[in-house]
Amino acid sequence: MTTTTEKPPTPSTARSSATVVDETIQVAQRSPNAPPRAEDACQVGVLRRITATRLCRLGLGARTDEVMLVVSELVTNALLHSSTQKITLSITAQDDMLWITVRDGKPGKPMLRTPDAQAASGRGLLIVDAVTREAGGIWGTGTNGTATWCCLPLPARR
Repeated sequence: MTTTTEKPPTPSTARSSATVVDETIQVAQRSPNAPPRAEDACQVGVLRRITATRLCRLGLGARTDEVMLVVSELVTNALLHSSTQKITLSITAQDDMLWITVRDGKPGKPMLRTPDAQAASGRGLLIVDAVTREAGGIWGTGTNGTATWCCLPLPARR
């Protein structure tokens, strides 16, 4: 079952841990209602490609599709809604879990909402929730809303 919580659960003892991605993108300052520059929006795809490459390189490719979708939605939300100039993506494989965190440094809780059927946007967190639930993971936000995280179980290695 998927739950959204204020703080991610912390494993008590780590048997193994590997940093998959630790990348920060710089984006142009803009007013809150202005769309991001095309160059800034393109960085979402760059982070997706970096993520896919590193997951495969570490033998964690079984979750690539789900992780790329979560990364895309969380980074896009940070880009569109935070008006920040710096967004950090961190992905860590710890024991049998994959921890994805996007930090934008701006307080504010992302809201899970159901957009109008005709709306062109507004489904990002619904997608994150559905992907996470289907994979048996959890997601949530930090206490002040400056980070959104997702934890997905890794399939057993063969």
